[in-house]
Amino acid sequence: MSDAETGRSPEARWDARYPSLLDKRVLITGGGSGIGEFIVEAFAVQGARVAFIDVQAEPSRVLLSRLEGGRHAVRFMHQDLTDVDGTQRAIADLTGDWGGVDILVNNAANDDRHHIPDVTREYWDERLAVNLRHYFFCAQSVVPGMKAAGKGVIVNIGSVSWHLGLPDLAVYQTAKAGIEGLTRAMARDLGVDGIRVTCVVPGGIRTPRQMALWHDQAEEARMVGQQCLKARVLPQDVAAMIVFLASDDARMCTGHNYFVDAGWR
Repeated sequence: MSDAETGRSPEARWDARYPSLLDKRVLITGGGSGIGEFIVEAFAVQGARVAFIDVQAEPSRVLLSRLEGGRHAVRFMHQDLTDVDGTQRAIADLTGDWGGVDILVNNAANDDRHHIPDVTREYWDERLAVNLRHYFFCAQSVVPGMKAAGKGVIVNIGSVSWHLGLPDLAVYQTAKAGIEGLTRAMARDLGVDGIRVTCVVPGGIRTPRQMALWHDQAEEARMVGQQCLKARVLPQDVAAMIVFLASDDARMCTGHNYFVDAGWR
């Protein structure tokens, strides 16, 4: 897929600059590819210290190579997020080195298609582990440091899919609906400590994976036709919203969802 198709320019371009993000310690889950790759890049462009967790080693190393030469070297943590103990140990190592995490972006997910009659208990448990469980436990790992600092930001990534009731995604949509509930609950519980928790809800994003799923041009045209804005949403559009919400410019934003879906209804 070309740069024009993915929305990547030869040089990373996010027009807004947020001085409050300079040197901030940012942890991103699922940062090696897809939307996550652009989230990593966007924070690196802001001059933040960035670490990301991903189970995919090769694309993650390609991303590291592409981002060499920034203000801070980007750190890659090769870890399966469904292994909660291993993930929390990796985050503990990171916070030990950094002294804490200022911003957590819970992004990792997998929108595997499935039919209701085919779902087993094992599949259910595995999909909830992939798409929801680690959001809570990654947050649990970084919250003590945020509380000690008296501030922090957690941005969870949801999905427009359950708002639309798309087909063949019942388990995935259950997890994504749960993320919005988790966001509301954590914002309430953690707000007293100065910690903001928000949820960004992407629409039909033009990533290589999504383009493979939407390979039927008629189906893609139908989706764009249901949007208010008649163009595909790019990963950098989502990353731009996340970076804003993580900045001090969004200091009174918490507990709510922020859609980046071109008005898909």
